[in-house]
Amino acid sequence: MPQVATTTTPAELPTEELDWIQMRKDFAGVHAETTKEKMARKISENPLVPIGCAATLTALGFGLWNFRKGRSQMSQYMMRARILAQGFTVIALIIGVGMTYGSKEPAAKK
Repeated sequence: MPQVATTTTPAELPTEELDWIQMRKDFAGVHAETTKEKMARKISENPLVPIGCAATLTALGFGLWNFRKGRSQMSQYMMRARILAQGFTVIALIIGVGMTYGSKEPAAKK
């Protein structure tokens, strides 16, 4: 026995099913930030973090290269430099978050 599809009128639909339509209208003019835009914004807000990441990566790479070449003394220096660069990066992150948190205005209550 074939089933007959019944159609419902908008007056019969519950409002929960129509909420997405209203949400789409509310956010029609909002620009969604792309990954590149977000990365550029984060780097401009706190440029010390990428510098610290690059320093950490450089010290790690140079330390591993020296370890492979058998220069254990220089490898140890580079591993210590990596720890310092990581500490610098963490401190830069904390300062950046603190500055961002301090500069944001509290949300206005409706």
